[in-house]
Parts: sequence; C-alpha cells; structure tokens
Amino acid sequence: MLKCPYCGKDAALVTGDKIYPHRPDLYDRNFWLCAACDAYVGCHKKGAHVRNAGKSDGTLPLGSLANAELRKWRSYVHSILDPLWQTKKLKRRDVYRILAKHLNIRIGKCHVGLFNEDRYKQAIKFLNERFPPS
Repeated sequence: MLKCPYCGKDAALVTGDKIYPHRPDLYDRNFWLCAACDAYVGCHKKGAHVRNAGKSDGTLPLGSLANAELRKWRSYVHSILDPLWQTKKLKRRDVYRILAKHLNIRIGKCHVGLFNEDRYKQAIKFLNERFPPS
C-alpha cells in the first residue's frame, strides 16, 4: 500500500483504463492512484527484473506518486534524457551514470520517478548544457 505524499491517504491499485482511458495499450498495466489528489505512478510490468527487488509482481511502483505538476517535470526530463540513449548515441546506463555523477547521487537512486522539483531543475540544466539540443 502506498501513502499519498500530498494528502496522506492510501493510494489504490488500479489498471491503466482508469488513468489512460484513451490508451488501450495500457489497460493491462497497474498504477497506484490517489483519487483525491489525482496523483499516480505506474508499476513495473509483472515478471520484470527490478534491481534490488527481484521479479516484479506487477504492483511495484516505478517511482513516487506524482501530481499533475510533478508529472510535467518528469515528462520534460524524459524528453531530454531518453533520446540520448534511444538514438544509440550513448548506452542508457551511461546516460544515467553521467547524470548521477553530476547530481552527486548513487546510480541506483538516479531514477526520474524519484526526483523532486529541485532535482528536475538540476537535471534539465545539466543535460541541456552537456548535451545541447541539435
């Protein structure tokens, strides 16, 4: 069970059709949702190997519950970060290793879903300076 960091209520485990009714491809995925705050987070796929957690049962959160504002920060950081490894310019692990070193955190803690607003701002500034948009 997850507690909402915004209101302190218990989050409920729901399926993707509740979060993304326009995305049938996500209907079978699990999400933790605080309906009172509209804060949610996706879960690792069932059977996925998760570092330090073993195989996911499909209910392990990908990060922390996020409200609309925090989700915008996450999306923006991913829009900068993901193309660096998706285009094969760098390996994914190397991108996160570089970012973790700059943020002075362990690579195991360098997960966009765990950042707060200040950390997002630091990441955006660094990534834009280190890997300027083409």
